[in-house]
Amino acid sequence: MKVIPENMAGFTVPGENVRAIRRFLTARKRNLLDMSPEDIALFLEKMGLQPYRCGQILRWVYRRGVRDFEGMTDISRDLRKRLSLQLDISIPEIAAVDTSRDGTRKFLLQLVDGLQVESVLIPERNHITCCISTQVGCAQGCRFCLTGRRGLLRNLSSGEIVGQLLALKEACPAENITNVVLMGMGEPLANIHHTLRALEVLISPQALGISRKHVTVSTVGLIPGIRKLAAKPSASLAVSLNAATDEVRNRLMPVNRRYPLGELLAALRAYPLPPGRRITIEYVMIADVNDTPADARRLVSLLRGIRVKVNLIPLNEAPEIPFSRPDEYTVLNFQNELLERHITAIIRKSRGSDIRAACGQLQGGLGR
Repeated sequence: MKVIPENMAGFTVPGENVRAIRRFLTARKRNLLDMSPEDIALFLEKMGLQPYRCGQILRWVYRRGVRDFEGMTDISRDLRKRLSLQLDISIPEIAAVDTSRDGTRKFLLQLVDGLQVESVLIPERNHITCCISTQVGCAQGCRFCLTGRRGLLRNLSSGEIVGQLLALKEACPAENITNVVLMGMGEPLANIHHTLRALEVLISPQALGISRKHVTVSTVGLIPGIRKLAAKPSASLAVSLNAATDEVRNRLMPVNRRYPLGELLAALRAYPLPPGRRITIEYVMIADVNDTPADARRLVSLLRGIRVKVNLIPLNEAPEIPFSRPDEYTVLNFQNELLERHITAIIRKSRGSDIRAACGQLQGGLGR
């Protein structure tokens, strides 16, 4: 019997006894990675332990990479045993690694129930970025993205989200991962509860301690999730826009029928930004669909009054995707239209496209 994690409400298991699975899950130890620093402090307090124990455990897990309580040598043997009876420290297992010609590495990670997700390490000039997933598959159905072709299987828990980063850090101890982007498989704001809990761990000085400005959450534009993220700002925001009219965006992204451009842009105008920070607008460029100078000028009008930068992403082609990539001249011309109108616009170089690790190509082991 496969173990189906408890974090996917409504997830069905054909041919299996769901009640038996739930009873089994109740008996399982809790994964410490699913707990925020505040959760751990409260848990230890209920055990009658002093507050400093929380800091000890967090340092062992997130700074020293210890994966069992027996390795926490400044904690008494009796306490280690008590903790191990109630808690696990479980990270996804690396099932396969692909390395691109440009140095990008894609990791296939296996979860406790046998499902798989992909994470990517991207070497940059002065830093290394880790791209992690928030769902197994995706329900958004964007027509230029391979991930959505498999549909949504389930959400990841906060521990499974953070665990991807820990697994990659463990596999690549010499790499100094400074940036984390929630841009892998899935829509982070459709899994908002676990995404917010994962962000707590990523930025907490007691846990991973990554700078807020170096953690980015990407969304297709789920307005309720954007508002929840705004109420608890803990990361940079990136929005996958990809069109300057509702007609074109409806064609590319089904989400636009629920949250059309006017409503989405109003939510972005209301989004609180610290001084010097901007919202990233992701714009996948598709030949003869959204790549004309007129499209660029319409985009400028849409973004007026919002502090943004635009990442232009020439489509990463695949046989399964019914679109093609624009030529270099078209991309440069589009960029110039934005720059001339004082919109910061960067052409993003595709990284790892030869191993299907680039934007829109992750499939969790499918099509390898």
